[in-house]
Amino acid sequence: MAQPSKINVVGANVPRKEGRAKVTGAAIYVDDMRLSGMLHGATVRSKTSRGTIREITFSPEIDWSEFIVATAKDIPGKNCIALILDDQPCLADGVINHPEEPVVLLAHADKHALARAVEAVQIHCDPLPAIHSMEESEQKSQIIWGTDNVFKTFLIEKGDVDSLWAKADHIVEGEYFTGAQEQLYIENNGMIAVVSPEAGITVWGSLQCPFYVHKALVKLLGLPEEKIRVVQMETGGAFGGKEEYPSMLAAHAALLAMKARRPVKMIYDRLEDMVATTKRHPSRTRLRTAVSKDGKILGGEIDFTIDGGAYATLSSVVLSRGTIHAAGPYLWPTIRVRSKAVATNAPPYGAFRGFGAPQSLFALERHMEKIATVVGLTSVEIRRRNFLHQGDTTATEQLVKDPVDLSAMLDKALSHANYYARKEKFARENSSSSAKRGIGFATFLHGAGFTGSGERYLASVVGVEATADGEVRILVSSTEFGQGTNTVLCQVAAETLGVPYERVSIAQPDTTNVPNSGPTVASRTAMVIGNLVSSAANGLKQTLQLDGGLNEPYSPEEFIAACRNYVAAKGQLRSIARYNAPEGIFWDDTKYRGEAYAAYTWAVYVAEVSVDLPTYSAKVENFVALQEVGRVIHPLLARGQIIGGVAQGIGFALYEKVLYRDGRMINGQMTNYIMPASCDLPPIHVLFEEMGNPHGAFGAKGIGELPMDGPAPAIVNAIVDALGVDFNSIPVLPEDIFEALHSRECDPEPEPTGASR
Repeated sequence: MAQPSKINVVGANVPRKEGRAKVTGAAIYVDDMRLSGMLHGATVRSKTSRGTIREITFSPEIDWSEFIVATAKDIPGKNCIALILDDQPCLADGVINHPEEPVVLLAHADKHALARAVEAVQIHCDPLPAIHSMEESEQKSQIIWGTDNVFKTFLIEKGDVDSLWAKADHIVEGEYFTGAQEQLYIENNGMIAVVSPEAGITVWGSLQCPFYVHKALVKLLGLPEEKIRVVQMETGGAFGGKEEYPSMLAAHAALLAMKARRPVKMIYDRLEDMVATTKRHPSRTRLRTAVSKDGKILGGEIDFTIDGGAYATLSSVVLSRGTIHAAGPYLWPTIRVRSKAVATNAPPYGAFRGFGAPQSLFALERHMEKIATVVGLTSVEIRRRNFLHQGDTTATEQLVKDPVDLSAMLDKALSHANYYARKEKFARENSSSSAKRGIGFATFLHGAGFTGSGERYLASVVGVEATADGEVRILVSSTEFGQGTNTVLCQVAAETLGVPYERVSIAQPDTTNVPNSGPTVASRTAMVIGNLVSSAANGLKQTLQLDGGLNEPYSPEEFIAACRNYVAAKGQLRSIARYNAPEGIFWDDTKYRGEAYAAYTWAVYVAEVSVDLPTYSAKVENFVALQEVGRVIHPLLARGQIIGGVAQGIGFALYEKVLYRDGRMINGQMTNYIMPASCDLPPIHVLFEEMGNPHGAFGAKGIGELPMDGPAPAIVNAIVDALGVDFNSIPVLPEDIFEALHSRECDPEPEPTGASR
């Protein structure tokens, strides 16, 4: 087929679609909305970790006739937030399972009166024994969920692991931990709900996944699908934190609006947003690896456990991705990965950029350093001898089809970081300096799209239509929250159709107007949805050609005219594309084996750190991020994604520690939850390689989550290089460095890292 006149949009730094509105203040966020007769809503939450509700009392000092009050008995449908297992109640009814669990909802026209009323409601509980750690949960002294406190388990088996230990020259074991992490988006969670006798319930909010919210409201309110409308407003950041939790907030606003028969707005302040909503899952990973004397991995066992909090939410799918990524970019002839998500009496953990992979990959990259030490090889050489290559199979027995050369990527990243010269310089100077320097790196991969059969299950649908003035509009439920969805999808459509980027727009995600293209998660937008947008755009073009209104080749002006003529003569011109799994992509959910992802991105990150001994504080001084991403659609946005992910990874490694007391976050303020500021960030050098991807729009893979995976292990490896002591948990805070150095002085003999045969 002849091609339209060439429009070079893909690969260009075109202006962001929503950029002007944001920088001029014209963008409308949910808290900007003012509706006639609108009330403000608030949540009364439990202070108890676990117990039974004995009584709820309302202070007589408040005139409660002025307030709308809602409890579980006001729920017309099923009292749950529909997601996967539907185990989380919208409002606690008789039983409390975590601190900050919502129990009572209040609404009033005056926000100040509302705040006083929240304090005047008392929830009286008879306490029950609570579980506050993965280890306690595993001991089952108290059963707080199901029959065994386990939300989900997975098992990957490749080869005969049990027979390999006798063949090993070295058996290397290690245990690694990662902590919780707060998403800390700029805009807090917010939602407005409106009730109409004719239209039903409409909610506007700051969210990632409109159809998740839609599904939850249908079940909670007992209404038909057509009586629920969900509209995404401009959203100021998400990072996974607005994937599932907005369903809870929308449910609360909708219940109050139904009872009040007036619009209700609910906007969390920073404290409530931090202590009550989801966070990254804490994890523990145990590795036992059989290694030959020349440093080849023969096989091993990995035990990966995450803390899911009080309810299942998304723990099973976070666990799934973490399980598959636990083997990293290395060839394991035999491997067994066991994983589980366990229940504790903390607010449920949920989605966060990387979705389980940062946890298991941190453990693996630290463990590779331990293997190198035991075998007597360098960090570089141990990886070279074990990298996956084209034609190898992953832990799930997926054939590597990419012509990836990780050794060459490693050489390139190390060269750009001046790795060998810097490492030698630091080793020479550290003995005489109070500021120790070190350099380390991590090699890793990240699967793009939903894991396993997820994309088949979603069966995403997108639309592309022509307007009466000849412009093109994209119809998707994929959302923009700062990462570039609107811009990238418009680039794809413009390039496909050969029309100017300025002639393509994207509809506001609204469940009454756009098809369900699935959630905006899992690094799937550019690859999966972009490919569907391209397909739908081609369908639009073919309709015009079959109608006789467009001939190849054509100019942009001819395409625009053809659209105008068609709409004027025949009305709507719209093309729909539905996801079909690519040929050769199949996942066996029963055996947990096969093509886990249609494509992987590959990366090498190098970190240079300094450790100031007088203060025991570590700082990243320089960072190199090299990644293979298929095709870069928008270089500036892609670079921004990588820089932002590295910044979050630095926080994960060195600064951000969630402190709990009896399951409740006690540092839920930005004065004591420390995240890196701009002054804490190093120069970040971003490098891309592009080898295409047959399953992505113009060869693209997903990159949103990738940069979260590599910084933490690279940074900790650099700290170990600087100080010569091991750190196997993150974040590494000054007190951790102090304790490690003090322990070394008291006990200079290092613990054995592996057994030799």
